[in-house]
Amino acid sequence: MSTSHSNSPLGRTAVVFDLDGTLVDSEPNYFEAGRELLARYGVTLTWEEHERYIGVSTAETLQIWQDKYGITDPLEELLDEKNAAYLQLARRSTHAYPEMVKFVRRLHADGVAMIVASGSSLAAIHAILEGTGLDAYLTMAVSADEVPHGKPEPDVFLEAARRLGVEPADCVVMEDAAPGAVAAHKAGMRCIAIPYVASAADDAEFATAGLLFRGGQREFTAQAAYDWLSVG
Repeated sequence: MSTSHSNSPLGRTAVVFDLDGTLVDSEPNYFEAGRELLARYGVTLTWEEHERYIGVSTAETLQIWQDKYGITDPLEELLDEKNAAYLQLARRSTHAYPEMVKFVRRLHADGVAMIVASGSSLAAIHAILEGTGLDAYLTMAVSADEVPHGKPEPDVFLEAARRLGVEPADCVVMEDAAPGAVAAHKAGMRCIAIPYVASAADDAEFATAGLLFRGGQREFTAQAAYDWLSVG
């Protein structure tokens, strides 16, 4: 299936959106779900601790916690519990970044091919897209659960390009986390980076980004991103 958009003002460019921390600020919900889970084992999760796991898949985070805190319950059970808690929170309220919504609408109006590629489960992706109304513009999504390896491996982005029917070189990835920026580079895709943790802007992983908004979402504008795509 080829979704060639040669009539778009941006030519063959397709845009691949990370979800959490890029399109929406879901970290407070992930933090709360993790905090509730660890509290059952007598562990207090701080926001500073949580920040270390931004961009890491839920399964990998839980494996780290199992080792770190000596949690012996099966990974599958922990995953189900955390995902259920997160979904409940996500459906209730997830904040979509206004400039990102503006950017998505503009690309949609231009007929640009778009897809969401996330480390979250498909259920979580769809719950958030529906809850924020972004599903009106972003109708395709791929979860890291559907590919062999999550970010920083390129699998989820390469699968996104395959589903769109475009070449990886024609894709631009929107990312907020270092593992995602690395994955985009490995996939042979250009990257617009909007670091969720602004102090991470100097991390070597973001050096490969074609456009870096050093101040994160506070600095990002739909116009600046669109102008960069137009020139590219």
